[in-house]
Amino acid sequence: MRKAALLYNPDSGGSTKRRQTELEAVLSALSAAGVDASLVLTHSSAHAEEQARQAVVDGCDAVFACGGDGTVHSIVQALVHSDVGLAILPMGTANALAHDLALPMNLAAAAKVAINGSRRRVALGHIKYFDRQGKSGTRFFIVAAGVGVDAHLFYKLNPDVKQRLGMAAYYAKAWHLWWTYPMTRFVAEYVEDGSAEPKQASLTELLGVRIRHFGGVLQQLAPGASLDREDLRLILCHTASRWAYLSYVARVLLRQKPTVPGIELAHSRRVRCRYPESSSLGAGPETVYVEADGELLGTLPAEIAVVPDALTLLVPAR
Repeated sequence: MRKAALLYNPDSGGSTKRRQTELEAVLSALSAAGVDASLVLTHSSAHAEEQARQAVVDGCDAVFACGGDGTVHSIVQALVHSDVGLAILPMGTANALAHDLALPMNLAAAAKVAINGSRRRVALGHIKYFDRQGKSGTRFFIVAAGVGVDAHLFYKLNPDVKQRLGMAAYYAKAWHLWWTYPMTRFVAEYVEDGSAEPKQASLTELLGVRIRHFGGVLQQLAPGASLDREDLRLILCHTASRWAYLSYVARVLLRQKPTVPGIELAHSRRVRCRYPESSSLGAGPETVYVEADGELLGTLPAEIAVVPDALTLLVPAR
């Protein structure tokens, strides 16, 4: 590592004064290791992506995401298909990717990993969708993409409440949605790994997961998912039963095999989601939302796939 940019999102969780002190210590550690490092303040997800692109143009061989999974998501868009390494200083609400990579939650220790660790090339998820103005869009993702219930959660979740309450805001809103979400159905079309037979399913929720460990209480939300694989671990919710959803989460929390009637796991490289033929194409209460890495993107129709050999991560040495 010769030159690095530290992209800092001041809206990520924690004390601003404490974070500033920690980041200054990280800059000192990088400097002592012979790295020309600078701290770049970002004001929004779009600004973080813009600054990451500028870092690549400026010749950085590493970009540090100083924030949560949302900050990582923004920076990934700029680093995909480049040789620039992505380092993570976990400062967000959930830090799912940092947990999956077994990164220290201490910033100084995480910085040492970036300096002394390994470069790991991984595949990325890629999603096509329609934004809320009806324009087509695409994004890469590294943690997971969701259609249905979980995306509706991000649609309903107030960013200010999230900032104040952190994960408590997620849990409170998720519990509310468990009782109130209308379980709107959509159609998913996919082919399982190892098969040539197309499948079609009527679902209330779909998750395309890339990471093994989410950290916190969830741990392995989708057993079988891994960044070492070049596919998606699909969670396919055929059921509209709220108890089935609750049972799946409960089994995950208890570290039990999440075998629940109406909820299926599958490996696939691509899945297409659309409204049923009889649907009013997203009008009114039938709108089905789409998210990636916890960021609300838009609505159906959507296509989720995997792009091999897409990103370099700076991770603990194996």
